[in-house]
Amino acid sequence: MIGLVLAAGAGRRLRPYTDTLPKALVPVGPSGTEGDPDAVTVLDLTLGNFAEVGLTEVAVIVGYRKEAVYERRAALEQKYGLKLTLIDNDKAEEWNNAYSLWCGRDALKDGVILANGDTVHPVSVEKTLLAARGGDKKIILALDTVKRLADEEMKVVVDPEKGMRRITKLMDPAEATGEYIGVTLIEGDAAQELADALRATFERDPQLYYEDGYQELVNRGFRIDVAPIGDVPWVEIDNHDDLARGREIACQY
Repeated sequence: MIGLVLAAGAGRRLRPYTDTLPKALVPVGPSGTEGDPDAVTVLDLTLGNFAEVGLTEVAVIVGYRKEAVYERRAALEQKYGLKLTLIDNDKAEEWNNAYSLWCGRDALKDGVILANGDTVHPVSVEKTLLAARGGDKKIILALDTVKRLADEEMKVVVDPEKGMRRITKLMDPAEATGEYIGVTLIEGDAAQELADALRATFERDPQLYYEDGYQELVNRGFRIDVAPIGDVPWVEIDNHDDLARGREIACQY
């Protein structure tokens, strides 16, 4: 099993940081500044988590300002003891992330822990997903069942007998079981079916999310499981308020 990070996004709501950096390289450390090669970023935190649970290889899907990731690859490999493979998303600034994850379809064959490049979270999330493996489970979503939900969150409905039934932002929060936090364990034998579902998703509408690909899978009869992460601090960084929260959380790790 390897790590897989979606780091192709522009994160325009985080300007001026993202004038020169992809969102995954925005500093989240307490003293980090843009352009400081030692600044702790979301990518740093994720790679640290992967290394802590014993992964040795990570694929990173890059697009917007990808040269910044290429420039830091050797230093990140040395810092975390990981081999990094960078995968180019040629449509990162045009299409949404269903296509971006499809770009990593070959990496999926190894089995992956997938992490969004804008999710600050503790290593307990990866440990929870790994502990949930077994049986016939092929895809396991990290689910926050504690947080109070609003309109913007990626909400999930779970049937205790059938697993995930719906995943969408476009849902009454009162109907949801919890929020998908942007981290998934995907077994290698799910790779082909997931890749097919992602392709169908972005061909239907290139602005769809990879979570819409998960919904496509479920609609086809594929079972997706969930693992509640408990009451742990995490944040998806979309704007400057989220970034401030991410910096608070990063100080706790």
